Amino acid sequence: MIVFINDIPVRLLKGNEEPDPGHVNVSIDAAAGPISRASLINHVHIRNVWEKDLDIILDYLNSNVPTALLSLYLSIPEYDKVRAYFKKKFKVIKAAGGLVRKKEKFLMIYRLKKWDLPKGKKENGERYKDTAIREVEEECNVTVKLDRKICTTWHTYTMNRRPMLKKTRWYAMDVVDDSRMKPNADEDIEEVRWMRKKEVYHALDHSYESISYVFQQYYALFELKIPPQSL
Repeated sequence: MIVFINDIPVRLLKGNEEPDPGHVNVSIDAAAGPISRASLINHVHIRNVWEKDLDIILDYLNSNVPTALLSLYLSIPEYDKVRAYFKKKFKVIKAAGGLVRKKEKFLMIYRLKKWDLPKGKKENGERYKDTAIREVEEECNVTVKLDRKICTTWHTYTMNRRPMLKKTRWYAMDVVDDSRMKPNADEDIEEVRWMRKKEVYHALDHSYESISYVFQQYYALFELKIPPQSL
C-alpha cells in the first residue's frame, strides 16, 4: 500500500519486505530506539513499525514544520492490524479517475495551480470504472473509451478539520471525441490540455507526487510490459 501524506509517498510493507536496493539512504530500526524528526531525511526505511511508532511518524508528517523527507518505507510486522489502525484514523473517500490518451498525447487538467488528472468521488452503487468515465467526461467535456486499470492511490487531506483518506482507482482510457473539449469551471479547472511525453515530464514538476506515481505505473504497464499483478 502506498499513501501520499502531505505529498510524501509512504509505502506500507509487510514485516519481511524490504525496499528495492538503492531506493533508500537512511535505515532505522524502530525497535532499537525512538524515531526522531532529524532522522527523516531524503529516502528513509523504518523497520519494526508498530501502532505507537506509526502515531509518531504521522505526527511528524502532519507537522507544519518543513521536512526534508522525500519518501518513506515502513516495514510492519503486524501488517494487517497496523494498516487497519491507520485507516481508522480517517474518513475514507472512494474515487476514480483516468489517464486519457490521444495517440502520443495525454490529457491533463490545470486546477488549483497544479497540473492534475481528471478524477472524482464515487457515487453510491456506482462501479469504479463508471465513476472514472463519468468524471473524465464531466470535467473535460470529452467522450472516452475505457482500457485497463493502472493502479490505486491513497492520499490524505483535511476537510473541515477532519482527516480524510481518499482511495482513487486509476484507469487508462482512449479519447473518442474531444471536439467540444473544455474545462469545467464549476470544478475549479482552468485549463485542459493534450501533452506529449516531454510536456508531461515538465508538467509533473508542478503537480502532485501521486500523479507522478500514476504515470510511472502507466509506463510500467504499457511500455515496459510489466504484468499488473507485479506492480
